[in-house]
Amino acid sequence: MSTISPQTALIYAMVIAAVADEKLKDSEIEAISFAVRSLPAFRGYTLDAMRTATGDCVALLDDEDGIEAALGLVKEALPPELTETAYALACDIVAVDGNAEQSELRWLEMLRHELNVERLHAAAIERGARARYRRWPKDLLTGIKPDKSA
Repeated sequence: MSTISPQTALIYAMVIAAVADEKLKDSEIEAISFAVRSLPAFRGYTLDAMRTATGDCVALLDDEDGIEAALGLVKEALPPELTETAYALACDIVAVDGNAEQSELRWLEMLRHELNVERLHAAAIERGARARYRRWPKDLLTGIKPDKSA
């Protein structure tokens, strides 16, 4: 039996991705909260539980072997059908600020290997996250007029 629930493991996967650059940003916390409030995988999981899991994971990651311990807990707690979900959520967290740093990409790779997400599946998941969080180039934004039909 795992020491954390599958839902908490999903939170850990997102937190691992979020703190890979050593900063837990407000945009990342908001994205994690949005996932908890809106995704079926989190049905019945509360924002209070999310906050507790986030704090527990951050504290664990501060330990010397924290990343290995956190990844082990995630792997142990997730049923096989949720491993790609965990990877997708982690990719979303990396993509949320529009800039993936090398440290974040390395931690995503560690997560992918730990969860045995196939390389082709991971590439598709990463591409989807990149597409969902793509930003308008600034030069295009200046030419966009508000839609008055709405």
